[in-house]
Amino acid sequence: MITSLTIKGGWASLLLILILIAGLALPAGGDGVRAVALEQRALFQERVDYTLTTHDRENFHGQDLENTSFAGAHAQGADFSGSNLHGAILSKGIFQGARFVGANLSNVLMDGADFRNTDLRSADLREIIATGVRWQGAQIAGADFSEALLDLDAARQLCRAADGVNPQTGVTTRDSLASYC
Repeated sequence: MITSLTIKGGWASLLLILILIAGLALPAGGDGVRAVALEQRALFQERVDYTLTTHDRENFHGQDLENTSFAGAHAQGADFSGSNLHGAILSKGIFQGARFVGANLSNVLMDGADFRNTDLRSADLREIIATGVRWQGAQIAGADFSEALLDLDAARQLCRAADGVNPQTGVTTRDSLASYC
């Protein structure tokens, strides 16, 4: 059984940089790396992993899906309205025609996802990482994209549809996209 983990050379620096980027703090003592790994496993331990699964037209309405992975999932026409997806991973997922009305999508990683024709009205999309996302036909009235990382062309497309005020944050959709519009 391994009781401690020692990392030497450049790998220690790389690991520390990755931990800092992730916003994690190492506990004091020599077991810091192991403690972080246990903390991360505990974070996802009680969550269902929907990675590479199919959930077309399924009902996730109002569910707590915080920190859940839908990476590569197929959820075309699914209903996520009112759900908490804070910190979820939706990368490479297909959510075409899905409903996210009033959903919390803050801090979500959704690079390369398909959000065409989705209903994102009044959704919280603050601090998302959404590079390579297809947004064509998405309804975004009242959505909050504050501090979101978006592709310039996609953001300009969203700016053309920007309208309304987010009921939770009080921020207008246009103001939340202001750095792109």
